[in-house]
Order: sequence, then C-alpha cells, then structure tokens
Amino acid sequence: MTVVDTIVYRPARDELAYTFGGRMPVAHLRSGDMLEVFTEDCFGGRVRGPADLPSQVCQMPYLNPVSGPFFVEDAEPGDTLAVHIMSITPAREWGVSSTFPHFGALTSTSHTATLQPPLEERVWVYGIDRAAGTVRFRATETDHNVDLPLEPMIGTIGVAPGGFEARATIVPDTHGGNLDTPLVRAGTTAYLGVNVHGAMLALGDGHARQGEGEACGVGVEIATVTTLAVEVIKKTPTVWPRLETDTDLASTGCARPLEDAYRIAHTDLVGWTAELTGMDTLDAYQLISQAGRAPIGNVCDPSYTVLAMVDTALLPGPSPAYGGVHARLRRAAEPR
Repeated sequence: MTVVDTIVYRPARDELAYTFGGRMPVAHLRSGDMLEVFTEDCFGGRVRGPADLPSQVCQMPYLNPVSGPFFVEDAEPGDTLAVHIMSITPAREWGVSSTFPHFGALTSTSHTATLQPPLEERVWVYGIDRAAGTVRFRATETDHNVDLPLEPMIGTIGVAPGGFEARATIVPDTHGGNLDTPLVRAGTTAYLGVNVHGAMLALGDGHARQGEGEACGVGVEIATVTTLAVEVIKKTPTVWPRLETDTDLASTGCARPLEDAYRIAHTDLVGWTAELTGMDTLDAYQLISQAGRAPIGNVCDPSYTVLAMVDTALLPGPSPAYGGVHARLRRAAEPR
C-alpha cells in the first residue's frame, strides 16, 4: 500500500456537520491517501472566555461539530475503514472547559432527575504551551495553578450509520461518534465498520487533554489541525469500533447502563484476541480477565463508552490485526 495523495481541508463555519449520515461529502479520498483537516472545538469556537457561557453563546443542536464527511472510494458495507492518526496539533493557544446545568456525571440530569438545584454554569480557560507540551489549569475561585501534560486527542470520529440513519455527533454507537477516549490520539489506528457506500468519515471535538471518564462531560476543548491516513480493508466487517497502538489492542462498547458498555467491549476483545491468536475462547476470556484494562471514555453522553484493552506483548504470537494495516499506515506517516 502506498500513499496516493494528500488532501487538505479547512471547512468554513457553515460547512461544519452535526450528524453522522444525512450529509453530502465535502471531499473524496482513496485508500492510502493522507488527509490534513481543521476541526473546530465542541462549542464551534464561540466560547473564548469566562463570560461566554455556553448556554448563552451556543445553540442546540449546533454543538460538537465535525469536519466532513469524506467519501472514501471503494469502501462498501461489510468493509472496514482503517484510520491512522498521524498528528493532532492545537490550532489555538488556548482551550476551554465548562460545567453545565443538568449535565455531567456528578449532577442530576434528564435521565436521573432529582430535586437538587442544577450546577452553576462556569467556564475555565486553559493556556496551551505547545513548545513545553503543557496545558495550564487555573482555578476560578481558589489560588491554584498547575501544568498538566498536553495530550491531544480526537473526541468524535466515525462513519455514517446504516439503515438511512443520521445520528447526532454527540452520540457514540457502532458507527463511532462521540467516543471521548484519550486513546484516539497520534499513533493510534481506529477501525470503523463501513455501513454505506463511501463510508463517509468525519471527525472533530478535539481535546488538549481529558481525564478517563470525562467526569464533568467537557474536556479541554480545542480546535485542531489533524493529519491522518486511511485504508479500506475489503470484505472484513467490524461491528464495534476498535483501536490499535504499537503496544495495545482495544475494543469499544457504547451503551447505557455502563455495565452493558463494559460487556460489549469485553465480549468483542475476547473474540478478537481468540481470532488473532488461535486461543480457546475461555482461555482468552481468562487472560483478558487477569491482564486487561477497562478505561472509561465518557459517562455523560447519550450512551456511555467503555474500552477493553490488552497489551499485545502478553498474547501468544498474535497474527497482525487486519493484516498489519496499523504498521503499514504508521510507516507511511514516517518522514521520508
């Protein structure tokens, strides 16, 4: 597989998308192409300081925009689209986070209604030092500042769902969407099952960093310039999004309640591990039970995201996942 072309795409504000599915493509890619794309933050760039309360400057449903969709030639239902994240660069020197009334893991919500008053709406502004690789937290009501590692990630990435559906970008499901896991970072390959002709890849919702679980529901939200490479894996379905790094395999599950997301992810990882290694299913289950990890993506979106991960060094000589596409795309991303 060789890189065919590099596509550069920077959307105008009115070209941003708020659904997966139901949109015409903004550009065409071929298997092996690289894409450099500007993505806006989850607020569409409208929250820039403490006075810009999201409820006042943003309007539903125009939240969590994505850039795309990108039509990938030769991608058909039943295939898998491999997306290798080559780099994620903050597009501005700042990021923002916030609390919302009736949103987040530690407040009453529409799904868990109580008589307690809603949380105060508040905005935090984080300075980003790209040279130092840090993100500065500044408390708003107490005297505390601390530098946190800059660890850029893409919160929302996916393809069009099947069945003529259009899904809001805030929803994670089998098509991908708002997974909100820090594992979608530079060096990771995402595997997305193709549901429609052309796959219709889209991405956005960059974070300068995010804790596991995204407890308040908002990471350090940033605009990004993200570079990625794509490859179509023919006649190989992928039911739930999967992720691969140089050292780990991960399956994702998205559902409510949280334990169902956990079950989905671990069922998929046990089956994937058995397939790659030839292990008996219960042996794979036992190994994942003792050696696996289960980081949480988010516990605030319409569906929750849980990952099941395992270190590939612990597996008995696994066959390369998807025929070694991760290594191929990683090599393609290396400087010549």
